[in-house]
Amino acid sequence: MSAPSSWTVASIRAALQAKKISARELATEFLNRIERRNSELNAFLTLSSERAYAQADRIDGAIAKGDALPALAGVPIAIKDVISTSGLRTTCASKILEKYVPPYDATAVARLDKAGAVFLGKTNCDEFAMGGSNENSAYGPVHNPVALDRVPGGSSGGSAAAVAAGLAVAALGTDTGGSIRQPASFCGIAGLMPTYGRVSRYGLVAFASSLDKIGPFATNTADAAAVLSVIAGHDGNDSTSAAVPVPDYAAESQAPVQGLRLGVPEDYFGAGLDSEVKERVQAGIALLERLGCRRVPLQMPHTDYAIAAYYILATAEASSNLARYDGVRYGLRVPGGTLTEMYRNTREGGFGPEVKRRIMLGTYVLSSGYYDAYYLRAQRVRSLIARDFTDAFQKVDAIVTPTAPTPAFRLGEKASDPLQMYLADIYTVTGSLAGVPGISIPCGKTKAGLPIGMQMFAPHFGEASLLRIARAFESAGGFVI
Repeated sequence: MSAPSSWTVASIRAALQAKKISARELATEFLNRIERRNSELNAFLTLSSERAYAQADRIDGAIAKGDALPALAGVPIAIKDVISTSGLRTTCASKILEKYVPPYDATAVARLDKAGAVFLGKTNCDEFAMGGSNENSAYGPVHNPVALDRVPGGSSGGSAAAVAAGLAVAALGTDTGGSIRQPASFCGIAGLMPTYGRVSRYGLVAFASSLDKIGPFATNTADAAAVLSVIAGHDGNDSTSAAVPVPDYAAESQAPVQGLRLGVPEDYFGAGLDSEVKERVQAGIALLERLGCRRVPLQMPHTDYAIAAYYILATAEASSNLARYDGVRYGLRVPGGTLTEMYRNTREGGFGPEVKRRIMLGTYVLSSGYYDAYYLRAQRVRSLIARDFTDAFQKVDAIVTPTAPTPAFRLGEKASDPLQMYLADIYTVTGSLAGVPGISIPCGKTKAGLPIGMQMFAPHFGEASLLRIARAFESAGGFVI
């Protein structure tokens, strides 16, 4: 048995080609790890052992025949439970979809399958990806593997915890307002949110359609690049998918970083930022300067309005998207004497408190008399925030900030105060609203041993630049500074 974090995409490929291990043996190793640890972490909701072994056997068969191996041959991967998987239930961590089994794979899943990945199962998350702590799941919270009394971050907490605990080599998560980057920060791994349109959303159960993105978690930059290379690219099944060429992320991440201009916005280092987080992120920026990058102070004046704008726009879209769960077409049905009563009973019994809160908020801001005052105004603010990024990228190549204002907080610590939970997204929602790519990478720990994440943004479709800077930082020991 290898150590929890010893396997990488490259080492798996080398071991398979040298016949030091088979893909089936590797799948068994990871499924056994999940069996031992999932009871304390609650990272997985459904395992896909049968499909995993079938995928592994295909790889072993290809090796036996001497065929060339695909990019992710034999790599054990976990998939967030809001992404459709053919024949394997996709609950969105909600009672309303407890027994739903999709008839097709999401495009990102199909591309991973074609690339030889081995699917271990579906990971726990905040219900319908709505939350920042993974405490909103109908099937119980996920525990942070670094400190079991702490949250792993949300909404993709199960995927982040699985990778951090060594229960998967990589995982897919989704990011609407920070749901890849914040869990990556809290669990001490890398998490990348691609540009909106870079990865197909076909098969992703919608929360906020103009904000949702699928992206990878990994313990290192190379693995994140390998997964992104597979899932990125235009898809005719998604009208928002961008027909933009996909670069060779692995090759481009090897480019030197000397001379890159790194913007550091003062607006992200003010009140509310934990002192240890500030210290570690500043140390990370200093390391990048020693590697030859140039620090450029920035002002991003509309940052203070991002949370308000995000929680108007995201809840409005959620209200619309979740209207389809009515007990008629699929999912849970709770009978009632009339059609209206059946609707009410189904949604009352199927949705959890946070989902109901966001549906009500979204319905309110879209209602007659409030649409102009809230929704349209929030759209204008979104444009101003996007302009902040456009203006910044005229001066810099990337922007560096903290990922979250604090390290992982304790389970239950913010459960009774939704506003405080929402404010934890203050540094991540800006990039989400602008549609630019972002990455969170580890940059050390607090004195108590809790991971701290450093976030970087790049211009649209600039994922290669983020991976380039992250690789240089990682190679220089920045992940553990």
